[in-house]
Amino acid sequence: MDRMNEARTDDVANSRTTPAAAGRVTIRRSPKYGTFAALGVALGIIAALILTTVFDGTSQPSPFTEVSYSQTQAFGFILLWCIPAGIALMMVIALVLDRVVSRKLRQATVEVDSVDER
Repeated sequence: MDRMNEARTDDVANSRTTPAAAGRVTIRRSPKYGTFAALGVALGIIAALILTTVFDGTSQPSPFTEVSYSQTQAFGFILLWCIPAGIALMMVIALVLDRVVSRKLRQATVEVDSVDER
């Protein structure tokens, strides 16, 4: 254990630090795309639930397959379309917000006390 502490102490003693000058940086806000994707999934689930309950087309057999589907099966089929549509819609909203917010750039001065060169 003492050897590890000695090695760390030697590294700190042998490292060179140089002062760095102040610099200008640009600060820009950006939306969190993961959050917007999660909201799109939630929006798709809600839309599928509404579409399933509003349109009751499950009582008659399908004209193509001659099979009648339960309301849960219809909900699952509608989810296959609504979730990707909700994600796509929310991603478009996130991109528009990113473009709008990117116009409002701020400049800031950054001062670095020292730079550790190893």
